Amino acid sequence: MGVFTYESKIVTAIPPAKMFKACILDGDTLIPQILPQAFKSVEYIEGNGEAGSIKKVTFGEGSQFKYMKQKVEAVDKDKFVYIYSVIEGDALMDKLEKITYETQLETSPDGGSVCKTTSKYYTIGEFELKEEGIKAGKEKALGMFKAIEAYLLANPNTY
Repeated sequence: MGVFTYESKIVTAIPPAKMFKACILDGDTLIPQILPQAFKSVEYIEGNGEAGSIKKVTFGEGSQFKYMKQKVEAVDKDKFVYIYSVIEGDALMDKLEKITYETQLETSPDGGSVCKTTSKYYTIGEFELKEEGIKAGKEKALGMFKAIEAYLLANPNTY
């Protein structure tokens, strides 16, 4: 098994507390509403969002994948940190044991936020992760982040 680590950073005008609430704490409800082509539904199998919870995400019609199960590893509402792992589903392509994402939102100098994400891909056997696969996943995540940002800018009183 190998581990491939990828880091990314996104800057937004939305303050960290507001972005964390929309993306992370309310994301299971908000994302299917504003991006039904990405996520059709999110349902908790165990827990209700705290560390140890397991949820099933059913992808939307436009996705190449059907579903994934995520395990919440940690939620720190004060430091705006969220860690979860994709532990099951066709998104792992039978080539990955799991994918762990650690996201932290920090205040930017202009009052918005910087979203830092570390992604760790745990491969099975000798499988080597291709850069284009990582790039495609990053672009989809960026698209979701930007859609949430646009929603918050258009609806400033929602959070």
